[in-house]
Amino acid sequence: MIIQSLKLESFRNYESCDIEFSPGINILYGDNAQGKTNILEAIYLSATTKSHRGSKDKDVILFSKEESHIRSVWNKEGMPYQIDMHLRKNKSKGIAVNSRVIKKSSQLLGICNVVFFSPEDLSIIKNGPVERRRFIDMELCQIDPSYLHNLSQYNKIVNQRNSLLKNMAFSSDPSMKEEMKNVLDVWNHQLITYGSKIIERRIKFNHNLNSIIKQIHFDLSGGKEEIEVVYEPNTTVDDYENNMMLSHERDLKYKTTGVGPHKDDLIFQVNGIDIRKYGSQGQQRTAALSLKLSEIEMIRQVKNHYPVLLLDDVLSELDTGRQNDLLSRIGNIQTIITCTGLDEFVRQRVKMDRIYRVSKGKTEQINNL
Repeated sequence: MIIQSLKLESFRNYESCDIEFSPGINILYGDNAQGKTNILEAIYLSATTKSHRGSKDKDVILFSKEESHIRSVWNKEGMPYQIDMHLRKNKSKGIAVNSRVIKKSSQLLGICNVVFFSPEDLSIIKNGPVERRRFIDMELCQIDPSYLHNLSQYNKIVNQRNSLLKNMAFSSDPSMKEEMKNVLDVWNHQLITYGSKIIERRIKFNHNLNSIIKQIHFDLSGGKEEIEVVYEPNTTVDDYENNMMLSHERDLKYKTTGVGPHKDDLIFQVNGIDIRKYGSQGQQRTAALSLKLSEIEMIRQVKNHYPVLLLDDVLSELDTGRQNDLLSRIGNIQTIITCTGLDEFVRQRVKMDRIYRVSKGKTEQINNL
């Protein structure tokens, strides 16, 4: 899979941008805060409907404008895909694939596969569980449409249940409270139904992840470390209903849902030690790099093609050894890299297939160094 071109209008700091990519390694270089990451964000948004930064649609629209457009052209095993995305400040986004409007954003996921790697991802191991759950969800949503459906339904029910808990807490009408309790029972049943499917799929995902990451991490650590990723569910499927009942009074008190896969986590054990708490920064970074490389391989195994790899200034955060390990593994993957300079690539004799200088929301192709 490759992205062939990207066209932006009124996106972030770009009034307009029209850029073509090589199937190999593409470099976007320039000073900080010039718009390099914005190009990667637009690509990621085109493939997943979401910003890697978690930004809302209104936040990516150029200041003083009411709407923004993204057009990306992809090639997937010889099949062309043109994705048009219309972002508006006060309305939901409009999306068309090959000029055909799709009704739900979820219909886009899985058509184009991307892996985004940024300096923030180097902290995924030591940061809170939210980021680790997000890693699981974004990977599974790209490769498993049924997981996307179950997760969307689950999140919707959690929000509805939390709203109901708040209403119950503030209601003084006994008959109304009884009616809301009956509704709560319905939400509980649906929550367990969808939550159980998520837990079961995450168990399978974790098994597949370990089958990939162990060898990658062993190689990256020079054969010194063995890693195991342990899925830490908030509840098991068998205990789900009982744990929901036990949490009932607590949920009412705090007006929020305290049991379910939205509380799950991953443990990263290196040579038997939980490196979330006790690992060195070097161990945590190696594990994060292993995780991202595993993400690439997992997509390849499921989809039978490599994803587009987006590296956002991540090489500057890695030591020379990890840089070499990463660069040695992306030779056959279309990669778009942002950086502040080209010296490192020249020094390591990296083949740069296409180079763009980015400055103040403008891109200029460089033909000769």
